[in-house]
Amino acid sequence: MKTELIIRSNSSDIDFALLRDGKLIELNKETSDNKFSVGDIFLAKIGKVMTGLNAAFVNVGYPKDGFLHYHDLGPQVQSLNKFIKKVSSGKYKEFTLKNFRSEDDIDKNGGINDVLKSGQNLLVQIVKEPISTKGPRISSELSIAGRYLVLVPFSDRVSVSQKIQDNKEKERLKKLAKSIKPKGFGLILRTVAEGKKVAELDKDLQNSLDRWKSLCKRIPNNNTPTKILSELNRASSILRDVMNDSFTSIITNDETLKLEIKEYLQEIYPEKENIVKLHRSQVPIFEKYGIERQIKTSFGKTVSMSKGAYLVIEHTEALHVIDVNSGNRSNKAKNQEETALEVNLIAATEIARQLQLRDMGGIIVVDFIDMKSAENRQILYQHLKEAMSLDRTKHKILPPSKFGLVQITRQRVRPELHIKTREPNPNKNGEVEAPIVLVDKIEGELERIMNNGNNASITLNVHPFIAAYLTKGVNSIRFKWFVKHKKWIKVLPRDSYQYLQYKFFFKKKKKSK
Repeated sequence: MKTELIIRSNSSDIDFALLRDGKLIELNKETSDNKFSVGDIFLAKIGKVMTGLNAAFVNVGYPKDGFLHYHDLGPQVQSLNKFIKKVSSGKYKEFTLKNFRSEDDIDKNGGINDVLKSGQNLLVQIVKEPISTKGPRISSELSIAGRYLVLVPFSDRVSVSQKIQDNKEKERLKKLAKSIKPKGFGLILRTVAEGKKVAELDKDLQNSLDRWKSLCKRIPNNNTPTKILSELNRASSILRDVMNDSFTSIITNDETLKLEIKEYLQEIYPEKENIVKLHRSQVPIFEKYGIERQIKTSFGKTVSMSKGAYLVIEHTEALHVIDVNSGNRSNKAKNQEETALEVNLIAATEIARQLQLRDMGGIIVVDFIDMKSAENRQILYQHLKEAMSLDRTKHKILPPSKFGLVQITRQRVRPELHIKTREPNPNKNGEVEAPIVLVDKIEGELERIMNNGNNASITLNVHPFIAAYLTKGVNSIRFKWFVKHKKWIKVLPRDSYQYLQYKFFFKKKKKSK
């Protein structure tokens, strides 16, 4: 597996494209005006305390107040309240918590009005960015994420990521964490901590402690609301969370950003420092690495897949619905059940990619092609779980129902990524899909034709604009078809065709006498 991170920087924002084996799997954008990112910590002011909701609305500086439920306070919120009062006075400067006397944990079935009062100051962390008309979702159970571990103030617990399967390794990591854990803090060992030595863990812990001390120094004499600790920038947070031996290149078009990334890699993964490169070509960076094309073909309502199959993705207020279609195809499978399984497995892989790429959250219902065999349904279920195992966002997948539906829940922490893939229709008013999306459909149909062993000569009739697009240059799209299928496709411009209309024609070759 080969992983690449391509970073495009311009004056107002930065785009991050994560590629796995050349396939776009994650697309992120960091804008200069984004003041509320997951992980940011604010010194905020409690607004209305709603006993009926057992929650409070908190002013964090966003037009809509943040929502803080009682269950998001954290058991140690009384200790946090006491600490904020002491530090705010300016007299308490022992930020290590070594000599801090903790308060008792709150009752898990208690009421919000027993803990918080309107107008008081509280440290809160963004756990879900503002989405639609809602303000940010916040928590007062603070955590500071490092490369190998997460630091949890006012806790005494040590836990290990559930993704680490080896029980012996879990026990080893727990022992190491307990040996370096400072008093008054809990630790969570992340998946990437597997196999690491105590020196590496301790170095990461000290970095997180330094960030905690920096946070505490900003509490006294600070107006509320104010941000007192920012999450790492997107480039650093992506590298912190996913950097591993599979990374082969990190390419950016910004010299300053390149130096920042190299400096960060020197801290967390020094052996990979040399994979950071500067893009110098005149061709735009996203064009050079085929990302623009993948964006155009991946964010529409219809998503094409191999062998002519496709997905239809619909969005509603309550949930997302994905319909799997086999397309107008036939293959060499012995029966309908085998065809259904083949298409479903292809779709499961693409669905896992789509959820991560679009950052779709909430409830997702997938209507796979019906399969009668319970064994095949289990194969599909296991394949989908495996395909989604690399997704860092928390998710849960239920087995296929009697109706063949698969239900997925995926944590929603930031707005879903929407990219417009339609363009003005040159023939009439309204919009049509971009030409690159049409090419994707044509290629899917051509693949079906070639898989069926068609020996006839093939002519493709298209609008003149599309014909020019397919045949432009020595290394044209048509030439790539020839290299792939070992067959020359004649492209015939048709003035009578609408912009995105096309049709294949076949002519059998005459047998020589």
